[in-house]
Amino acid sequence: MAEVKIGYLLPTRDRAAGDDDDLAGLIEHARHADALGFDSVWTGDSPLTRPRADPLLLMSAVTVAAPRLTLGTAMMLPALRHPILMAHQLATLDRLAGGRLIVGMGAGFPTHGTEAQFDAIGVPFRTRFSRLEESIEVMRRLWSGKGVSFTGRHFDFREVTIAPSPARPGGPPIWLAGSGESSLRRVAHLGDGWLPYPPDVADYARERAAVHGLAPRPVTAALYATVCLDDDPQRARKLLRKSIERYYNAPLEMVEKIQAMFAGPPAGAATWLNRYIGAGARHLVIRLAADDHHAALERFAAHVVPLLDV
Repeated sequence: MAEVKIGYLLPTRDRAAGDDDDLAGLIEHARHADALGFDSVWTGDSPLTRPRADPLLLMSAVTVAAPRLTLGTAMMLPALRHPILMAHQLATLDRLAGGRLIVGMGAGFPTHGTEAQFDAIGVPFRTRFSRLEESIEVMRRLWSGKGVSFTGRHFDFREVTIAPSPARPGGPPIWLAGSGESSLRRVAHLGDGWLPYPPDVADYARERAAVHGLAPRPVTAALYATVCLDDDPQRARKLLRKSIERYYNAPLEMVEKIQAMFAGPPAGAATWLNRYIGAGARHLVIRLAADDHHAALERFAAHVVPLLDV
């Protein structure tokens, strides 16, 4: 079995939702994850709907603070940004990180808050998928280091060159989220990786097989999973509710129908994650639902990771 990597999502949204703007603490979490042996560290993106620190600016600091870790975005919303500027930022960050960057991208989940975010920035929400696809094409061309001219549905420019070029030829790998036939086709044809969060392992296995059957090249199968650790399942459930409802401003019962979540003791978390590993997941991006992330990271590393089939 291929090696399974373990990543940690920095709690940028949790900090902001709790009115804590100490960004130095987030960088320290990254250092701690590095010291504990995690493989990667990730940041989310939502400037208005679920406000938090800018993911790329934060990662530019993390790349120095945690020089071993892979850096990832989960997930960037490229439709909110012009692809020339985004390609430039990502190329610069990949160069700073020595080729350690993974760019997770999504179109934006269809909620009132997400639509309001697009409206505020002046981007029609209905165009988010076509903008995502066109942006990926534009960025990959620009990452070649050559002059690029482009005419598309949303973007039109002539002889643009960016510098520096990314550390890796062709640029950082792009991982896409998504579920359902059209999203899986997009992943297979445009993505280097797939980072979904299905709550049902059988759905994960089925859709992973679909992606791999459609893709003309290898696609890394990953998983975005929320874990809340406590030996008392009821206490874990209570803490999970607090975290999720503050994060999404929506009932836990609604969110857990969409996203993979576990609340309970470490051994149970390992058993649950091993089901996804058995279904083909090769990179786990773990969002910890916790008040104390320092302690939660240590507990996950000490009591969950040794039980994983990695």
